Amino acid sequence: MADADELKKLVGSKRLIYGTEQTIKGLKHGKVEKIFLSSNVPKTVKEDVEHYAKLSKDVTIVSLSAPNDELGTLVKKPFPISVLGVLKA
Repeated sequence: MADADELKKLVGSKRLIYGTEQTIKGLKHGKVEKIFLSSNVPKTVKEDVEHYAKLSKDVTIVSLSAPNDELGTLVKKPFPISVLGVLKA
């Protein structure tokens, strides 16, 4: 699972943003380069994120096989996370 390894490397950096609102805000400002979506992200949230990603161009969307509770654990947070954004370097 290469995506999980990439996420683990990003956890220590200041480049991860957590949650739908923060990720969409980053997309609107052109600051996000990659988005990770959990396997059970709500359909409306996924559609919103995909919409703003298309407007931003050059944004990669990765659909993970892990559900939101596992994604939260993977990035060392005590709560479920459906959407993660990676800020541009």
